Amino acid sequence: MKHLPINPQLYITNRQRFTKEMKPKSIAIFNSNDEVLSNGDALYPFVQNTELYWLTGIEQEDTMLILFPDSPDEKYREVLVLVRPNEQKEKWDGKRLRENEAKEISGVKTVIWLDTLDAVLQPWTHFADRIYLNTNENDRKSVWVETRDYSFAKLMRNRYPLHEYERAAKIFKRLRAIKTPEEIEVIKQAISITEKAFRRLLGFIHAGVMEFEIEAAIIQEFFCNRSSGPAYGSIVAGGDRARTLHYVSNNAECKDGELILMDFGARYGNYSADLTRTVPVNGKFTQRQKEVYNACLNLHNFAKSILKPGISIVDYTEKVGDEANQLFIKLGLLTEADVKNEDKENRAYRKYLYHGISHHLGIDVHDLGTRVEPIEPGMVFTVEPGIYIEEEQMGIRIENNFWITENGNIDLMKNIPITAEEIEELMKRSS
Repeated sequence: MKHLPINPQLYITNRQRFTKEMKPKSIAIFNSNDEVLSNGDALYPFVQNTELYWLTGIEQEDTMLILFPDSPDEKYREVLVLVRPNEQKEKWDGKRLRENEAKEISGVKTVIWLDTLDAVLQPWTHFADRIYLNTNENDRKSVWVETRDYSFAKLMRNRYPLHEYERAAKIFKRLRAIKTPEEIEVIKQAISITEKAFRRLLGFIHAGVMEFEIEAAIIQEFFCNRSSGPAYGSIVAGGDRARTLHYVSNNAECKDGELILMDFGARYGNYSADLTRTVPVNGKFTQRQKEVYNACLNLHNFAKSILKPGISIVDYTEKVGDEANQLFIKLGLLTEADVKNEDKENRAYRKYLYHGISHHLGIDVHDLGTRVEPIEPGMVFTVEPGIYIEEEQMGIRIENNFWITENGNIDLMKNIPITAEEIEELMKRSS
């Protein structure tokens, strides 16, 4: 890992939160992700299962966690399972965690080796009436590949067909949406690194620079500040390419007079930041570019003003849509008649803003959480309205990250330049 040690209380607290949600006489078992072959004997870089990481802080492959709060033997109420270090394998692939190191990272007091698990898992399971297993229940993604979680669920059901089974994902969807103060501190570190990268870019961008050169500067700044790298594929889109929401080719030249949209975020301690800024390639907005930019910023500020406990993301999006309609009329993009006669299933503003305004943020960039239930204190959201005008070959998006409080929210990116005037001044000063 590149990041500094994370306070293990983060993971201890998360395990306590999970076990409080478990039914009596239950055991919960969590697996690491699979190692995936790229070709021959080469592997893709390993990425840990986010639920297992949320519970343990362990980033190593072939790891398991067993939670058994009603175990008659106290030392087996939390058990971390690791692959046994192998001297020959370590010569090829590097050092694996020792028992004391894993305890220090996770705060779990009992560690056993994976090759001893079968002998002890059976008696533990016999003491339990029900078993919690984990699967991917992200509403936005169907799962067609049988990952380790699914193959392990099959194995357990074959071995223990008379137990009751519970879905751990239902608990995670509630708990992971509410961040603890310890989690917020790690997210702030990711945001701080992201801010450094953006400020660097304001002195780096110029006519003729390639999008991939900007991406390279982002990644270098991340690595120089102990980030493990981008939290997602960085979007660096100049000119009309900014209208493509998930543009990741990043292979074109940035030209004088164009805007460049940059959507990127650092990953630190496996938690994500998610920033979007749109800046002029030559350091100076045209009058029309500034007009549209300021409209987008006004929409951003309106959205953050209503992002409070009690409103659902669905209702919040509708209210932002109402405001977008009026702003787009002022920009000359829509008419009063367009708004009056709009299709409620495909509202008028959707021609120029065709994505959601906010999503949960945490370990996953699109983190777990509901869209239909009321927002609660402790949640973290992006606020990211955009305006995309095909006729003018222009795309603008502005995005910050917000921590929901009892009465409103805290802008975790408040120190990152956001107004057109700030951006122009910093680009001028750096040129």
